[in-house]
Amino acid sequence: MSQALVWYVSYGSNMARDRLACYLQGGRPPGAHVSYPGARDGTPPRAEACVELPGTIYFAGSSKVWGGGMAFYDHHVPGPTPAKAYLITAEQFADIAAQEMNRPPEADSPLESLAFDLPVGASHSVGPGGYETLIVLDDVDGVPSVTFTAPHGSADIEHTQPTEPYLAMLRTGTAEVRDAAELPRRAAAPA
Repeated sequence: MSQALVWYVSYGSNMARDRLACYLQGGRPPGAHVSYPGARDGTPPRAEACVELPGTIYFAGSSKVWGGGMAFYDHHVPGPTPAKAYLITAEQFADIAAQEMNRPPEADSPLESLAFDLPVGASHSVGPGGYETLIVLDDVDGVPSVTFTAPHGSADIEHTQPTEPYLAMLRTGTAEVRDAAELPRRAAAPA
């Protein structure tokens, strides 16, 4: 299962290629306060594509990485939201998610199979924190399209202002989305 492929649908700063590389190969993104260990498999994504999500992003909490608000995806609020999908292994997806959850990557993570166990439109929280809720957005030619966000929606939490380094990374990723080819099918929001 660990080598099965998934489309990791990123929004916010993770749309930027160089930012994602820090999760895969290790390192510190420009302007960040944290360095990442990287994934067990640092191979670059096999492909990337632009996606338009039907929900919206909002900023909340306080980021240990950037300071200021963090971007979260709310699939219940009308969008659209630009996003970028990366074709990676289930193992790499689990390692990215672990690092987003402030945990070290580990072998046999349940996240490696969760994207395959849940139907399209389903969500599953692996914890109460930010980025601990997995959402299966779509199935693209047999490959699940997944993202993660907070368990709360945008109306359930106080919004906070993101920092300029974070916004700069988000702008970089948004520009890259404009240059990427579109996925064969758009990711669909859960009902």
